[in-house]
Amino acid sequence: MPRKIESHMLQGPAGKLEALLEEPEDREPAEAVLVCHPHPKGGGTMHNKVVYRIARALRKSGCVVLRFNYRGVNLSEGVYDNGRGETDDAHAVLTWFMAQYPTLPVSLAGFSFGSRIALRLACIVPGMRRAIAVGFPTTYPDHREVLLGCTVPKVFVQSTRDEFGPVSELEAVFAETALPPKRLILVEAEDHFFKGGLDSFEETIQSLGLSG
Repeated sequence: MPRKIESHMLQGPAGKLEALLEEPEDREPAEAVLVCHPHPKGGGTMHNKVVYRIARALRKSGCVVLRFNYRGVNLSEGVYDNGRGETDDAHAVLTWFMAQYPTLPVSLAGFSFGSRIALRLACIVPGMRRAIAVGFPTTYPDHREVLLGCTVPKVFVQSTRDEFGPVSELEAVFAETALPPKRLILVEAEDHFFKGGLDSFEETIQSLGLSG
């Protein structure tokens, strides 16, 4: 269990945003990580199983983690805004988070649609330590644009059988568009949601938190 767990309703650009903050159970946090959830139109929330595993793994490695729901999801106010508003939501939550932990390095992580949000913010907000992109989808026509000119350290973690981001397509994006520092990690699993490989996936994320 986390040493501290707090529910918050944070002010976003379209209303209040539901958020959950968790500190590591056995130490002072060494890093602050905002985790972004998958597409709300596909049922994505901050309680998605992959997002939960990301948060738990990072917390176990010594990070304080903040998850939140985009506008219109569960208790969060507002309506879906095609990714633009959701990016603004994440930015507002990130600003609040950074103010709570002003001495810690700050990173972003996200799953699927959330990996796009995390990468986009990490690339435009000054001082971000890194971005962890899980299940990065290559199905969006503009999937390369979020990476253009971005020199923030980035780690891609992908299922070997991701149907929304096939390994061959992601490897091309990684080689041709993603600028260094960068790293690509493949986790043996059956689908986009890491079916059959969630435990290995969580161990991978925890090792990222420990190794920095």
